Amino acid sequence: MKRAIVLLAVATFLLGSVTAFAQGYKKTMIMAATANPTGSLHAVALEKFKEIIEKESGDDVHVNLFLGGSMGSEQANVKQLRDGEIHVAVLADGNLTPFAPAATITILPYLFPKLEDAYTLLGNKKFVSELGDDVAKQSQTRPLGWLIGGYRVLTNSKKSITKMEDLQGLKIRVPKVRIQLDSFRSWGVEPHPLAWSETFNALQQGVADGQENPHSINQDQKFWEVQKYITDLHYMLWVGPLLVSDTWYQRLPKNTQELVQKAATEACQYEWNWVAAQDKKALENCLKHGMVFEQLTDEDAWMEKARALWPQYYDAVGGKAKIEQALAIMGQK
Repeated sequence: MKRAIVLLAVATFLLGSVTAFAQGYKKTMIMAATANPTGSLHAVALEKFKEIIEKESGDDVHVNLFLGGSMGSEQANVKQLRDGEIHVAVLADGNLTPFAPAATITILPYLFPKLEDAYTLLGNKKFVSELGDDVAKQSQTRPLGWLIGGYRVLTNSKKSITKMEDLQGLKIRVPKVRIQLDSFRSWGVEPHPLAWSETFNALQQGVADGQENPHSINQDQKFWEVQKYITDLHYMLWVGPLLVSDTWYQRLPKNTQELVQKAATEACQYEWNWVAAQDKKALENCLKHGMVFEQLTDEDAWMEKARALWPQYYDAVGGKAKIEQALAIMGQK
């Protein structure tokens, strides 16, 4: 009887050991990159991703971070994911759309008139998964989650802008991104598509009167030195994918794949909260340095004109039905 008890105990121990081994993770090194520096929303997301992966795997899965452009530009990172040179990257959505037009849906002007709309859509598991499949087919990269930055508010050095007619005659610097250029044209002005490296000098020298970027960038660039007025424009929210090499991802052991997805989801949610706090602080800092913050009185008109551009992008995003699905999820239909 005693021998039977001992054998049962040994068998239980062995079974437990096998189960524990089965739940372990294969030793894996993940190379993750961003063209943006420590302290940026991109780096914050990747650092949280690394923390979750390594803690939950007992460091069996290790994440090696390459920050500050050490692996090249954002579009270079997309190419490296496609070629399997790196495994994970974080970037602005505008640098993914040349490889995956389907991703254009997240930067349609006025898709997110309220911040809560972005939280609802980009937190919807079904939508994110389907968009991930579409992007993977086009680019061999897969977004496992989406980062959210601040709205690209409008600043200028000339005058208060509270209605569309106030914008007329101003020279506004806009990135060389078709959808953003088209938005300003819909409001009756011809934008100035300058490189980012030229923007501060252009504002300082009067080549451009204004520009559009989130509060955090306005703060980091000390735009209060060359800009006076901030208009709370909500036409475009900074959105960017936490992107993986799809070939690499599909080859991962199932438990590692699930861990990578879990870490991506939680890192994005962490970044949303972090950005919300930072955006508020950045605006307060801009105001402290003498900038003036104002609301639009006719933003519905701005939204109507910008949304009228959407049909031009139906083919890129996969059809009108895709946009209608997104609007339904957000309760805008």
